[in-house]
Amino acid sequence: MDIREKKVMVLGGFGEVGFAICRELLHQNPKALVVTSLRKEEALTAVGELRKEASNSVQLTPIHGNLFVRWSMKDASREEILSNPQYQRWLVEDALDELNEEILTSSTLYRVISEQGPEIIVDCINTATALAYQNIYQGYQEFSKALQKPQEVEGLTRGIYRLLSTVQVPPLIRHVQILYEAMKRKGTLLYLKIGTTGTGGMGLNIPFTHGEEQPSRLLLSKAAVAGAHTLLLFLISRTHGGPIVKELKPAALIGWKGIGTGRILKRGAAIPLYDCPPTKSFRLIRGKQFNIHDVHAGHRLEGESMGGAYVDTGENGLFSLDEFKVVTALGLMHYITPEEIAHTAGLEIQGTNTSKDVLGAMAGAVMGSTYRAGLMREGVIRDIGRFGNGGIAYGLLGPRIAKLIFEGHLLRRCYGTLEGAVKLSPPEMSRCVEEEIGKDTEFRTSAISLGIPILFPDGETLLLANRPHLDKGWEEESWVISPQNIDRWASREWIDLRPESMLRWQNRFREILEESRKSAGDMSSHFDRGNRFWPRDDQGETLIDPGEIAGWILIKEGGGRPELPEME
Repeated sequence: MDIREKKVMVLGGFGEVGFAICRELLHQNPKALVVTSLRKEEALTAVGELRKEASNSVQLTPIHGNLFVRWSMKDASREEILSNPQYQRWLVEDALDELNEEILTSSTLYRVISEQGPEIIVDCINTATALAYQNIYQGYQEFSKALQKPQEVEGLTRGIYRLLSTVQVPPLIRHVQILYEAMKRKGTLLYLKIGTTGTGGMGLNIPFTHGEEQPSRLLLSKAAVAGAHTLLLFLISRTHGGPIVKELKPAALIGWKGIGTGRILKRGAAIPLYDCPPTKSFRLIRGKQFNIHDVHAGHRLEGESMGGAYVDTGENGLFSLDEFKVVTALGLMHYITPEEIAHTAGLEIQGTNTSKDVLGAMAGAVMGSTYRAGLMREGVIRDIGRFGNGGIAYGLLGPRIAKLIFEGHLLRRCYGTLEGAVKLSPPEMSRCVEEEIGKDTEFRTSAISLGIPILFPDGETLLLANRPHLDKGWEEESWVISPQNIDRWASREWIDLRPESMLRWQNRFREILEESRKSAGDMSSHFDRGNRFWPRDDQGETLIDPGEIAGWILIKEGGGRPELPEME
């Protein structure tokens, strides 16, 4: 892809990899470069340095804030968020509630992409670290203590929300959902993720921790989140109509950003110095309980902080000379420079196959459908058909699929063919399917027993049962009966007999018939569902096949991924 005259956004552009990628991109002269970072001073510093190398034609824009939270929370620290009850609730609800327009448009990530409209996004944020290092294990310990005092309701409530705010997979899923929706709406062409293995390329034998057990559960959580993130990006890459998606995964320490001497910072703050002379030591007495909060040994050296020579490795922090020797030693993490990653990223953006795209490698390695299975599919369909027409749907593919199949069967019983169904008015069709529901007890019981209600043409009468296992969205919580909510569930989980539903089916049938007409004279392999695909009756009309039509609907309306080019 030609980067010239395109707007590029680098998420995490202040970090060592992000900054190196910004510099690499400037050589290709984009129209605009948007640089994001967590803190305002970081974004401004990165843009200030890049201006020295950028041509006057490149527009540079700094943006700052936490992309994993709402816009109103983007500048708050994690502790500020967790100490604010409203922020805490938003953090949990935004991850665990069903995605809606309010959650989507409140997101900092969505707002930044929507307002800037980048054609290319390079994501250098270490998402796995951001989510895994919220430390669910520590959150669990704090919640366990709160459980011992159930009378303190307020403290228990805070503990629940704090614990829920440390879960890792739901926020990751929501992050990917928001990212995809924002890119789809703004027409982003390419998304490149600079990911992580979580362990710098090492295995369970990784010795580097923050004081946890080895191997560190916290570090393994990071690796697990990194793996889950890759698979979610893999799903986006296989979603028809979305952007090109790639991921590079450095499997070594990334270094270095600089060498210097001075104060040593940890998470942006200086490390204060403490001292404990031998005369102030703490005595370990066997059998006694140790609690660090009860220890009064040692004291802080006022005004003093740790300092010395260091190697700056970006997000991994400042290493002393010997720490750098250890972590990069042959047989341990080794290391790779950010410029090498940036160069590979630049080639991948341009379309060069570097063989380093993890998602591309997965696409080539996963086992897909086979000729043998395709050949045998017709035999399965033929053989099961010999058992008769019993068993319309069993719900294992979800309520929407069951709903489509049930509705398709009703239309087949009333009209038989697509041509017959499109001749009548939608109200006439509604009357026919309503009569069929009244006559066919087996059909009604099958649907209702699966938790698939039947909405009558008046839009108010609903056939349903209060079953012992409530497992559908509309059953899980109470909701206001309104036209909007009725439309919501009727379109997703209910058999809908209303005229507007019948009109929707007629439009689908007309599109299938039009596709058949266009492909009638084409004897090539161009059309996968052309004129010869659909079964016909003795008069040559197209039979209503509920299963095949439901599959067609999912591809056309649900964004399925066709293997062949779509029909013009």
